[in-house]
Amino acid sequence: MSTAARIDLSSRAKWRLSGGDRVRYLNGQVTNDVRRATADRAVYAMVTDIKGRICGDIMIHADPDGQSLLLDAEPDLRETLGARLERYIIADDAVLEDISDEWQIYHVLEAEPTAGSVNCSRLGRPGWDLWLPVGADLPESIRSLPLLTDPEVETLRIQRGVPRYPNELNQDVFPPEAGLEALAMDFSKGCYIGQEVLSRIRTTGKMPRELVQWSTTAAETEVASGDHLFLTGENAPSKSIGVVTSVARSPGGGNCVGLAYVKLGATEVDSVLLVGPDMPKIRSLIQITAHCRK
Repeated sequence: MSTAARIDLSSRAKWRLSGGDRVRYLNGQVTNDVRRATADRAVYAMVTDIKGRICGDIMIHADPDGQSLLLDAEPDLRETLGARLERYIIADDAVLEDISDEWQIYHVLEAEPTAGSVNCSRLGRPGWDLWLPVGADLPESIRSLPLLTDPEVETLRIQRGVPRYPNELNQDVFPPEAGLEALAMDFSKGCYIGQEVLSRIRTTGKMPRELVQWSTTAAETEVASGDHLFLTGENAPSKSIGVVTSVARSPGGGNCVGLAYVKLGATEVDSVLLVGPDMPKIRSLIQITAHCRK
């Protein structure tokens, strides 16, 4: 995609974190350095549990009022992630408010930023967000842009190899498995929940799986999320080496493309794998097109 467009993200969960300890507190809860969040630039981060696995992913930027941080996440994380972020506020000067129903968010691609915009990379490319109170009119410069549908956004996400909750980001996954070291992790900012495990993964380079992009070798092939991947060859083991997490059809009725987790080191780019619900019911072949290392 190379033309300007807008995406309506108003259904996302949203919070305001205020209080004098807001930055210090949130820095102890997320994988990235909150101190880099400003009024015009967002920071992307994971919230992890004590074992280093993903509870959710969030965008963080500073409110222009200079008194709070604004956070947003997938709609389905509104209850669970809100409770997780508030759980450790004990003696801290920090207050977390759910403001999901008070604000709308639009993300804009391939267009010049407008006043009040927040630089934010959501789909593997530079873009920017605009937060507006519910009921406020969009500026004409944004309203005139084409509005992408949810299927169009999902296809774009998959084509760009961007992991999403809950498909690729969930409590079975370590952030490095999803290729998020450069984008969502800071290893020098100090301690946070799950940091010890994730630092050990970084030191050893050992993790169970890695995220890959793939495409089918024939346009008529159908692949579904949850399908298993198997090595090819007469002597290849019958045990699955991975699982498909997201699938989309290329525009114009082309090949299926998607994301999958595979065992670390089991495949290389251009590897061809069998795909299906299980070994006896193999449908066809897919080809690894990229490893999603950011």
